Amino acid sequence: MDKKSYIDCERNRIQKILDFRLPTSFKWLGMVLLVSAFMLFFIRKQFPEYTELIRSIGRTIFIIGLLCISLARDKEEDEMTISLRAQSYAIAFIVGVLYAIVMPYVEFGVSNIVADETQAYKELGDFQLLSFMFLIQIGFYQTLKRYR
Repeated sequence: MDKKSYIDCERNRIQKILDFRLPTSFKWLGMVLLVSAFMLFFIRKQFPEYTELIRSIGRTIFIIGLLCISLARDKEEDEMTISLRAQSYAIAFIVGVLYAIVMPYVEFGVSNIVADETQAYKELGDFQLLSFMFLIQIGFYQTLKRYR
């Protein structure tokens, strides 16, 4: 295999990954998963002995629901919507990185101002960061699509 055909093969493989989209019906599946995750968050108060288990299951379902909504195709998918989706992912990444850098310090400062005793510095969790980035991406994509 010569160098040019190897590069073309790799380019095609990367393009398949970039073009990956779920069918349109997955947007509704994502909505159902989000509603069921919210219901689990309210149900966990009824079962105090399983609070952590229900919480982790609810978080996982919530992230999977947001992922389904984010990756689902639109009914009318064209080059413009693909470009807007890429822009929204870029915006979500940049805002997510800034959020991950700034938010722990803001939380640390506010908790020390509000609380009487000194609070410890806490890192962001993966659920908080992923859900924030998915919500930013979905929100910006819908906004960009509306104003195109």
